[in-house]
Amino acid sequence: MAHHEDDPEVSAPAKDAAGVQGVWTGMRYALGKPGVARGSRAMLRINQVDGFDCPGCAWPEPAQRGHFEFCENGAKAVAEEATKHRADPAFFAQHSLSELATWTDYELGRAGRISQPMVRREGSDHYEAISWGDAFAIVADNLRRLDDPNEALFYTSGRTSNEAAFLYQLLARAYGTNNLPDCSNMCHESSSVALSETIGIGKGSVTLDDIHNAGLLVIVGQNPGTNHPRMLTALEKAKRNGAQILAINPMPEAGLLNFKNPQTPRGVIGGGTHLADAFLPVRMGGDQALFAAIGALLRERGAVDHEFIAHSTTGYDEYAAGQLDWDQVTKATGLTREEISVAADMFADSPATIVCWAMGLTQHRDSVPTIKEIVNVQLLRGMIGLPGAGLCPVRGHSNVQGDRTMGIWEVPPPWTDALEREFDISVPREPGFHTVDAIRAMRDGRAKVFIGMGGNFASSSPDSEVTQAGLQQCELTVQISTTLNRSHVTAGRTALILPTKGRTERDTQAAGDQVVTVEDSMSCVHASRGRLEPASPFLLSEVAIVSRLGHELLGDHIPWRIFTEDYRSIRERIARVVPGFADYERRIRGIGFTLPHPPRDTRSFDTTDGKAHFTANTLSVIDVPDDRLLLQSLRSHDQYNTTIYGLDDRYRGIKQGRRVVFMHPDDVAAHGLTDGQRVDLISEWKDRVDRRAENFRVVSYPIARGCVATYFPEANALVPLDHTAKGSHTPVSKSVVVRVEPAAVEVAAR
Repeated sequence: MAHHEDDPEVSAPAKDAAGVQGVWTGMRYALGKPGVARGSRAMLRINQVDGFDCPGCAWPEPAQRGHFEFCENGAKAVAEEATKHRADPAFFAQHSLSELATWTDYELGRAGRISQPMVRREGSDHYEAISWGDAFAIVADNLRRLDDPNEALFYTSGRTSNEAAFLYQLLARAYGTNNLPDCSNMCHESSSVALSETIGIGKGSVTLDDIHNAGLLVIVGQNPGTNHPRMLTALEKAKRNGAQILAINPMPEAGLLNFKNPQTPRGVIGGGTHLADAFLPVRMGGDQALFAAIGALLRERGAVDHEFIAHSTTGYDEYAAGQLDWDQVTKATGLTREEISVAADMFADSPATIVCWAMGLTQHRDSVPTIKEIVNVQLLRGMIGLPGAGLCPVRGHSNVQGDRTMGIWEVPPPWTDALEREFDISVPREPGFHTVDAIRAMRDGRAKVFIGMGGNFASSSPDSEVTQAGLQQCELTVQISTTLNRSHVTAGRTALILPTKGRTERDTQAAGDQVVTVEDSMSCVHASRGRLEPASPFLLSEVAIVSRLGHELLGDHIPWRIFTEDYRSIRERIARVVPGFADYERRIRGIGFTLPHPPRDTRSFDTTDGKAHFTANTLSVIDVPDDRLLLQSLRSHDQYNTTIYGLDDRYRGIKQGRRVVFMHPDDVAAHGLTDGQRVDLISEWKDRVDRRAENFRVVSYPIARGCVATYFPEANALVPLDHTAKGSHTPVSKSVVVRVEPAAVEVAAR
């Protein structure tokens, strides 16, 4: 493969999102990689009641659906899975691990679908084909040889179905460990912790109808245009219904400026819909101070729901007694009191407010208190359990929330006793390793077997050098995957790739074609039915892979064979074990069902005292020296998590490149740099270890002063392993102190 030279072209950022260009780009992907016939069949089934759930994001589907219920990035995700390209045994015979390790993540992904089980034997530099039976025997033998079950790690990505996730956690716990690190640990764990401690449930409290009927929608730390494009349609509908929209972000995002809905005449030939009524360019890490200030202004103005506070909450007096230092607020946010007052007025005037957020809020040192401040503001106004009001953490992976519901968690779930009774097993009660602890355990030799159910652990985790070295010193790594990625080439001494069917593909078992289920960001559970022919006859479903491994490792005490033959038998067990899933099989017919959510449904709270909790949080301001900057990582428009579809970021004006760093023009000048110059990024933390990412092009951009941004996974090397959010252990990928220096390659050239 000819390696791509990262030399991006840069133009002005876009002023609108989607439109005809979005349709054209999506269809070019959808019909290109899979071919016209296969691609067309896939596109017509995305997010349909009788089709499959798009793997591109966790945004919910409307009850009434059109023929085209997908966005540009959904088309890219499906094209990636339905591609005609194959990473088959001949491919691995031609390309050694040493060579593949030099490929970029983009180049690895372009190799295509993995078509057969592969093994890299100790001492070899190549993967070779292996039978499924021999592969399962290797995994089981390695697990049996461990001195302690806690030397094994069972990682999960959010694309796994409810059925596969339930069996996976059952396998790990029946084996004897709670080591179930997952992508939630790296993304929305801060939301789960903050919401559980304040409203008694770690999930958002709104439905799609609430979004449509809100009076004010606050979009903070989130870029819907790239990460959840179908959300723009919901925002447009809310706007037409009279909602105001407040956008809070260090960078202006095209999707929140203007949306050209490609399914409406106005979006195709008209000017689109202007979405954001106000935009606050908050400094990174300043959101806690911002919402603390909004709360103080609301109290000053008497815009408080005293009846709701008295009846349904505790902790208000302590919260209200806190004194706000406006100098600290200004320093933390980079905003004036007047700008914040405009936002407070929008909250005060709204009869129904929803606050939405994503990873821009959850990956800071003080993410948990930041989200608690958002809860404080919503409790002040009584905006929980009202139509058109509530809290809305917007998840990324299409079933990351369902995985947690199914028990993918390093903590024994609340229904552990029921799990033990159902399967006559004993589950350990001590917590296992979350993601960061799992990396530490591999680094220190305390974890020797890593099994990854989907995802790309090597690229998605922090401190890339440490993470990848930890994987490589494992005795065995196992990746259950659809396409090639970095985790396959940072392999353990023995390594297996177990290729699985994708979300789009027909899953036929002994009882016939199977259905799986997923849960979206708003707690709706629905069915997903793959329709395409599998990419290879050698592929197994995730359910079949887990069940066959369970049978090989643990025997027939658990009816693994029955689970493989008919997934309805899995759902029967879930219905008996997991609260909220009674009558599971009947309720997934049609559009599915919504799980109970006491704060939303009845304004009741499953906390120690049965009430929602105001919290008094110490305001924390990130101290950045004058000659340093605060860096966040983000996605380009041509990627989904660590999957790189292409090298363009159309909305930010970047073409054919990824190694860019966005800087405010004043910061470019203040640091003695020029637009277009090549620089190295070096992160600084209290361990005094220089973590370096090299050769980035400076791009002058309207980002908050003192802040810079670049793409992940390239930026993950800069995130210290031990720099995590307090309370949630999430890596701090959105507030890394860095210095920016002329690139070593440029200095050498001089």
